[in-house]
Amino acid sequence: MTDSVFFDSDCISSFLWVRYENLLTKLYPGKIVIPKPVYDELSYPGIAHLRARVDTLLSAGQAQVEAIITGTETYALYYQLTVAPHGGHVIIGKGEAASISLAKSSDGIVASNNLKDISSYILL
Repeated sequence: MTDSVFFDSDCISSFLWVRYENLLTKLYPGKIVIPKPVYDELSYPGIAHLRARVDTLLSAGQAQVEAIITGTETYALYYQLTVAPHGGHVIIGKGEAASISLAKSSDGIVASNNLKDISSYILL
């Protein structure tokens, strides 16, 4: 059984741009999670049409937005990835960091098509 799937901005956008988010709802029914920082990125004025497509998924109950709560282990990892990386790692984007942090805290799956940026933070 597949756990919740936490999408970063690039990955979910790839499906939204071509209007094939229905593939995700078929593959992962009830398991699609959009981290709040990803939702915020999709709210930029130039791509508001993508957020509208996510809003449709949300209102249909096919996806959910999940926030990162300050003061939690999830937030500590998110902060580390976006502000103060350890051991020679580089800062990564908020969407990638949010999906990694939330997936780790929930034993979920990271959905990313940006392996270069996240590979040093995940198990391959």
